[in-house]
Amino acid sequence: MADEPLAMPALYQQVAQRLRARIYAHELPPGAWIDEQRLAEEFGISRTPLREALKVLAAEGLVTLKPRRGCQVAEVSEEELDDIFPILALLEAQAVMLAMRRLDADALQRLTALHAELERHAGSLAADRFFEANQAFHAQLLTLAGNRWLMQLVEDTRRRLKLTRRTSLDRDGRIGQSLAEHRAIMEAIAAGNAARASVLMQETSCSVAPRSPASRQAKPRQQASRRQRL
Repeated sequence: MADEPLAMPALYQQVAQRLRARIYAHELPPGAWIDEQRLAEEFGISRTPLREALKVLAAEGLVTLKPRRGCQVAEVSEEELDDIFPILALLEAQAVMLAMRRLDADALQRLTALHAELERHAGSLAADRFFEANQAFHAQLLTLAGNRWLMQLVEDTRRRLKLTRRTSLDRDGRIGQSLAEHRAIMEAIAAGNAARASVLMQETSCSVAPRSPASRQAKPRQQASRRQRL
């Protein structure tokens, strides 16, 4: 029996992908209002598939639908980031622990190659390419972890954080700091030290988030406590 031909993505899904890319690139920045009529004309479509696409993005937390007002690109407050990043940190730390159980020579070579991309883009201060290489590095660890539920949770969380994550690399010294963090993680992975790699990943995932004065004071104490246990 011949396989049925693969169906093309529905129109609204294609529109959602275009808008998602613009949001991640900050061509549609956080807080911006979506001009439905202009976008419908630009894409050469009616407003029906556009609105269906916006519903998809709303479900992903990328836009907010406001009755009688329209649609707005979502904003993430510092308080929300303080709530989100510790959760992501725990998830990614677990991903490293699982990945280390399945690490072989080929997987280590792939991670090393991705880290080399981070080194190269950090040297040229190419924030966008560094961001993409960083995403690929973390995605490879998730794939290696082999837990699809964990992967889904991390991807859903990172999708929300993409509203702010790239701009964090524009802060003075942040690319260098991120590279140093990833160097330490790679050294721990290469040494087979799963516990240290996991703790370092947790600290790295938290280091991007802005913090209230109280949480800034708590972080060094928490890091020192974890390192003492290694």
